Amino acid sequence: MEPDKILIDIRTCELTLSEVMKQIEIWKKEMPDYEIFMDGDAYSISARKLRH
Repeated sequence: MEPDKILIDIRTCELTLSEVMKQIEIWKKEMPDYEIFMDGDAYSISARKLRH
């Protein structure tokens, strides 16, 4: 299983919440085989390959 991809490190990100939400929508369209989620442990927006 491939490791989660960190898309945005929230600790160092300077984007607004609305910018982050817009980017998440873009990634959802560009990466349909991935789940985009808030990783509380890594304090990041991450992507995980979906199992089919």
